[in-house]
Amino acid sequence: MCAVSLLVADDHDIVRRGIRALIQEQPEWQIAAEAKDGRDAVTKATEFQPDVAILDITMPSLNGLDAAKQIAKLSPRTKILILTVHESDQLIRKALDAGASGYIFKTDAAFDLITAVKSLLSDKAFFTPKVSQMVLNGYLGKGPMASEDEPLQITGREREIVQLLAEGKHSKEVATTLDITVKTVETHRSNILRKLHFHSVTELVRYAVRNHIIEA
Repeated sequence: MCAVSLLVADDHDIVRRGIRALIQEQPEWQIAAEAKDGRDAVTKATEFQPDVAILDITMPSLNGLDAAKQIAKLSPRTKILILTVHESDQLIRKALDAGASGYIFKTDAAFDLITAVKSLLSDKAFFTPKVSQMVLNGYLGKGPMASEDEPLQITGREREIVQLLAEGKHSKEVATTLDITVKTVETHRSNILRKLHFHSVTELVRYAVRNHIIEA
């Protein structure tokens, strides 16, 4: 039997240790790589092409939803499982749109994580019962998921810049992280503020928190 490779991305060491302990109980499963932020998760997913990537949503440098989008593009064979504390209809929908095949809560990980990974390996989606009910309610038009999101007015690259600026990085640091020029960063920042009708980075921080790009 071929070994199953997994990527684990979470900015909390204790969470990664807990996931590692669960995975190590499974014969023929191995953790190909671990990441402490979303950007590193994308890099390692591209390098190792794991069978499954287990991603937290709220991570520094690049949040889990934007990381999922990039992983789905750069490593299309990798199944994506979101493991989070966020019980949000909006985030569930965004995770599915980003390419995730599963969504479970950290409080359910001890019971559901292995089953979820096995489902994804069998090309089946997996949701904890509470998430499944949220998805069903949205599909049937009984809950908030049935309503449309406010249209997102910024691009994926602009979202990356919003996150880095909201985390307190200066233009030069953002430029280094994204391997672009400072002038390009400042052009993006001006465009973002104009699109969102904001006048300061403080407003960008509030926007990033509201949209779960960063954690308050």
